[in-house]
Amino acid sequence: INIVELWQLRTLVATAELLNFTKASETLNLTQSAISHQIKALEEELGTPLFIRASRGVRLTDAGRLAYQHAKKIIAESE
Repeated sequence: INIVELWQLRTLVATAELLNFTKASETLNLTQSAISHQIKALEEELGTPLFIRASRGVRLTDAGRLAYQHAKKIIAESE
């Protein structure tokens, strides 16, 4: 896994745990736009939405929950 993909996974994990793009951006010291772009790129790569976007945050889709679980394992193994 390359560094860009690892950052996308870290972004996925933070967003999944906080259920908010803005809070994830603050936690990761990135802009909200960067978070959105990373999540969108990951969704395009996987071919499925990972989050349901709402006015007060986001919710994980079933695919998002599965991706989140895999992302946590990959991050743990990389450390």
